[in-house]
Amino acid sequence: MPKPPASTSYVPQPSRRGILLAAGAAGAAGAVGALGTGGTAAASPARRRSAALVVHNARVFTGTSDPARAEAVAVGRDGRILAVGAGRALRRFIGRDTEVVDARGGTLMSGVHDGHAHPMGAANRSLRPSLAGAEQTVEELQKTLTGFLADSADQEPDGWLVVEDWNPIGLLPRGTAPHHSMLDALPTRRPIVLRGGDGHNLWASQRALDIAKVTASTPDPPGGEIVKGRDGKPTGVLKDDAQPLVSRHIPEPDATRLAQAAEKIFAEAAASGITTFMEAVVDRSTLKVYQRLAESGRLPQRIVPALRIDTELTKDPAAALAYANGLRADFKGVRELRFGTVKVFLDGVIEYPAQTAALLEPYLDEDGRPTDNRGDLYVTAADYGRLTAAFNAAGWQMHAHAIGDRAVRTSLDGYAYALRATGRRDLRNTTAHLQLADPADLPRFAALGVVACMQLQWAARDIWTVDALLPYIGAARHRWLYPARSLQKRRAVLAGGSDWPVDPLQVWNQIRTAIDRQGADGEGDLYRAEEGISRTSSLLMHTLGTARQLRSDHLTGTVERGKEADLVLLDRDVTRCPVADISSAEVRLTLVGGTVVHDAQSSAGRAAAARVTRAAAGPRPTSYASVHGGRHASCGCG
Repeated sequence: MPKPPASTSYVPQPSRRGILLAAGAAGAAGAVGALGTGGTAAASPARRRSAALVVHNARVFTGTSDPARAEAVAVGRDGRILAVGAGRALRRFIGRDTEVVDARGGTLMSGVHDGHAHPMGAANRSLRPSLAGAEQTVEELQKTLTGFLADSADQEPDGWLVVEDWNPIGLLPRGTAPHHSMLDALPTRRPIVLRGGDGHNLWASQRALDIAKVTASTPDPPGGEIVKGRDGKPTGVLKDDAQPLVSRHIPEPDATRLAQAAEKIFAEAAASGITTFMEAVVDRSTLKVYQRLAESGRLPQRIVPALRIDTELTKDPAAALAYANGLRADFKGVRELRFGTVKVFLDGVIEYPAQTAALLEPYLDEDGRPTDNRGDLYVTAADYGRLTAAFNAAGWQMHAHAIGDRAVRTSLDGYAYALRATGRRDLRNTTAHLQLADPADLPRFAALGVVACMQLQWAARDIWTVDALLPYIGAARHRWLYPARSLQKRRAVLAGGSDWPVDPLQVWNQIRTAIDRQGADGEGDLYRAEEGISRTSSLLMHTLGTARQLRSDHLTGTVERGKEADLVLLDRDVTRCPVADISSAEVRLTLVGGTVVHDAQSSAGRAAAARVTRAAAGPRPTSYASVHGGRHASCGCG
């Protein structure tokens, strides 16, 4: 049996089961690359009748409409599923060197497809100290930051202190506004930056502002805001696309350290059961890291990079298309990457105090009275329509960050224009997040063939959906937060994503929260009766639904003969256990193209699973953004 390359560190150490598979002589790289090179799902009879692996005594969630109960799966030596059915029937595929795994009644299902995440952002964040979304007084925060300064004293006097996961509404007492003077009072002259966990806010010290030459006369960039005080001077807080004014001066992490961090991040994802990622904001530097990982055999998942089109570039479709085509040409040799998607930010974040998400009706003030603020719409419907038409005509798929109901409508208006212009319905243009949607727009998703990619781990009653939001939009609009069931009733395709690293990566809690709208951390359910979806629907949303979004459902997303063996084996039957118990499901095995990329019994697998557990047990971060643009912002995540 061929083995994965020795340098492929994500392959687990041999366990007492001895499972070590490879997708043909090409090994792990060839297995993961199959999706990227556009293979077919047609079953080709194996030259040898015996399977490489047989998993039996399982509760197989096939994701298909076949009502027959399956309890075993055979994986062929080509990395594809050889057979699915009863354990007795699949015994014929067991040969002398076939690995046989007893599932002990756990669920065997398609690997999870994450349709909107920022794993490279998670890797980057892991290299810096974190506030973990804490709520603190100014004095407590200053004490914490003084500790971070002491830990990096060798960086005095000019090294940047960059701290992740700052809570933009976390200063106590409530209503305390961040100001650079609070950072300037620290015992250092180093430039200091606190990055908001929501990805839409950045807090800089005066020295950081000085280095960036941000002054009272600096204009707001398109899609961003330099927050200024009553004296007209910058307070140090930068929103959305104003963040790069400072962040572009921060030295990039060492490429070797970043690649090593990313290797651990992808191992954690494999330990969580993820077999495919859409990296939701990608530029040339991100692609270079992926290239480095792929060339050294350290990329276990299938990756769909979404190339970010900046706000200014959206006004020039020809130039935007040339940019995307150029990146694809430069990195086409990286077989693990499948190009074809571009990402555009239509708005920002809805929670107070940012309130940069685009709304149809104005935000309310703290007393419930309408204001004149409808948020920020970064791209008009006309511009987005022309941009979509240009990319769709060339076979590219669009992925729109849309938090507010006005941004959601803008995305649909743009897709409608492109459909009239090109006649193409096969590209599965996507609107992501849909934190708030107007009910009048929900039928348009199915009518236009648009995929709704939702991050339903946020659909719980907590400080973000209640304290930071309900008073500012009112109960009538609040009821339409994350309208999953309403979209499903109108026959929209639902896909799932985590927007990691804004929240810790908690795949199974994410799947559970889509069902009960409360999850492990919620203080109550968020419109469960109106918008909770069934267990089967949630499992499908995060497997087949996202495979449809990523245009790979002919290869992955279900467990059926001839498809790639992208599989996950769990320690319990998530199709029958109490819904609350889904959150704590543990992954025993993860396979991509027949290659084991996580084995919980191996030393590497135990280490990765432990990191996942520690992250899940930590404080919940502030919001759901990401690397460049976050639960929303222009830093690139959202």
